[in-house]
Amino acid sequence: MDIELIELPELAIRRIAVSGMDNNVYLLTAHSGDQLLIDAAAEPEAIAGLLASAPGTLRGVLTTHSHHDHIGALAAVTADHPAAETLAGEADAEAITAATGVAITRRLRDGDRVALGGLELAVIGLRGHTPGSVALAHTAPGTAPQLFTGDSLFPGGVGNTQRDPGRFASLLADVVDRIFDAYPDDTVVWPGHGLPTTLGEERPHLEEWRARGW
Repeated sequence: MDIELIELPELAIRRIAVSGMDNNVYLLTAHSGDQLLIDAAAEPEAIAGLLASAPGTLRGVLTTHSHHDHIGALAAVTADHPAAETLAGEADAEAITAATGVAITRRLRDGDRVALGGLELAVIGLRGHTPGSVALAHTAPGTAPQLFTGDSLFPGGVGNTQRDPGRFASLLADVVDRIFDAYPDDTVVWPGHGLPTTLGEERPHLEEWRARGW
């Protein structure tokens, strides 16, 4: 298991890729040792190894959206860490519970904050890939913002909306209004699959995405 580690002044970011779909699992660790896991996607043994690699206390498990490839290890991880809060977008929470049996203890809305060891991470609602998809943003002076976008924003475009014009328009509008218009070009985007990008790399292509409709 390869663990990517990025150390910022206030936060350490660890990433592993699991499953045949190259799902990213992120572990955020504050200087206090408090930790947040983003997307317990699959391979609970690999996620246990990720957690073991970083001393700290798992305070929460955030699920970016309800699709099956992002929740496959949720039940196992929460069984091993029963004190950890479970977080997900309000509109996806019931679907996640129905699929996994895991109750969502905090239902998130756009503009909420998630506390992590003295840090506050911003919740960004991104409607379209699923109704309750959420991203999480870490910002700090002197450091490029870090966005964890699930399947709503990737290098090269927004997430899959099955060619539904309404869903695509909703997702693109939220991505433009709540991400591109709100964060600078050096913002790092950590997607649900594959490698990271920056808003500066993607911004020139927004009109191309709009024109193609996906």
